[in-house]
Amino acid sequence: MKNAVTILCLLITTTLLAQNFQGKATYKTSRKMDIKIGGKEGASISDERKAQMNAMMMKQFQKTFVLTFDKTTSIYKEEKKLKAPATMPSNGFNVMVMGSGGGNDVVYKNTKENRFVNKTEIMGKLFLIKDKLPKYDWKLTDETKNIGVYTCYKATYTRQEDRTSMNVEDGKVTEKKEKVDVVTTAWYTPAIPVSNGPDNYSGLPGLILEIKEGNQTIICSEIVLNPTDTIKIEEPKKGKVVSQNEYEKIMDKKTKEMMENFKSRRNSKGRTMQIRIGG
Repeated sequence: MKNAVTILCLLITTTLLAQNFQGKATYKTSRKMDIKIGGKEGASISDERKAQMNAMMMKQFQKTFVLTFDKTTSIYKEEKKLKAPATMPSNGFNVMVMGSGGGNDVVYKNTKENRFVNKTEIMGKLFLIKDKLPKYDWKLTDETKNIGVYTCYKATYTRQEDRTSMNVEDGKVTEKKEKVDVVTTAWYTPAIPVSNGPDNYSGLPGLILEIKEGNQTIICSEIVLNPTDTIKIEEPKKGKVVSQNEYEKIMDKKTKEMMENFKSRRNSKGRTMQIRIGG
């Protein structure tokens, strides 16, 4: 049976390499939440209530994205669905969400030219982040698992990053900086021979079907190869052009501004909630 699967994968790979193919992969994302409650009255929230808030926040970050790709280029964006706006009951607490991403982002990748363009929005202003694709020093392994009908191989990458967390408690803003090791685990399939994957991930000898990095998990739920309708992969053009480093500086500035605005709007001393997303 194992030999039959291997032969099938080789046949699929040979067929794909022999033609100008296209594909569409659907990914589901999820995150674990880190809810921290400060102030003397924070202790009044029961464990059951915290669990309810945690479950609600987790649901908010369960999203669906679609990667449309050919051999060297791709577009990754959220699948839009109409839904009723959700609210986060806070029982009178000031609620601040740190690190949440916008749902209108479009990530274009060109693996042949080793570059990407990310169209994103900050407080109503469009930006085009243009830079080289991140270089992942993947460590390939022989470990395998099946995702759908595809045999996938495990690869890992470890990096160190500077992480800043901020908290507002009893009117005081505190900031904590630390270096943390972040391990990225990818599962890719050589049966689809494109060096691509969700978001900005790439650099493996096959399409990445699952990524786990920190508290975030991205997993492929559906793949359609050579769909009936021709796929158009167009590079985003509108927005202020910045590099990745410039964008991170802008985000850092906006985050600090948001912290100050949050502090000034506090209307209930000692009742502060911080929710950190990611990492």
